[in-house]
Amino acid sequence: MTQQAATNIYWHDTAITKEDRQKLNNHKSCTIWFTGLSGSGKSTLANAVENRLHELGTRSYVLDGDNIRHGLNNDLGFSPDDRKENIRRIGEVSKLFVDGGSIVLTAFISPYKDDRKVVRDLLDENEFFEVYVKCSISECEKRDPKGLYKKARNGDIKEFTGISAPYEEPENPEIIVETDRFSIEECVDQVIIKLKEHSIIY
Repeated sequence: MTQQAATNIYWHDTAITKEDRQKLNNHKSCTIWFTGLSGSGKSTLANAVENRLHELGTRSYVLDGDNIRHGLNNDLGFSPDDRKENIRRIGEVSKLFVDGGSIVLTAFISPYKDDRKVVRDLLDENEFFEVYVKCSISECEKRDPKGLYKKARNGDIKEFTGISAPYEEPENPEIIVETDRFSIEECVDQVIIKLKEHSIIY
């Protein structure tokens, strides 16, 4: 856990609780954490799941890796330390969304198991769903929607996950979706079924 830098600060409980907000929304809140290689389909899937959740009348929000780096985390690069801090901040933001009664969907490569565990440990039981967006690196390179793999192979991008930096696969994710074998709709169905099984949505 990061050491608290500021002193003389105190936690203030709010009058309205997380449970109050969940009751108002008529569903539980949680973090759905999409992890996988670049090009595996994390953002596409997260947005497709949110679209389905919206149709079902739930409060939700997508935190996307690239979007977050345009604002909140625009001071971070891609070194191991910066990746760790990137995920730590997103974990704290996700926790706020969960406390606010919403379902937050995050789409981040988040290559390190320990960093993902830090986020899991921030949340209560049944509030963190790790979704491993599994896709072969050959398929990710074939898609290469941003042209990043080509640049990484040419040495133009350093510390690129899957090429010059490691990706540690989840060992016990709540969900594994194989986007190189199944359609986006089929993968969305997997996520929605899991949320219903855990009574997040009804």
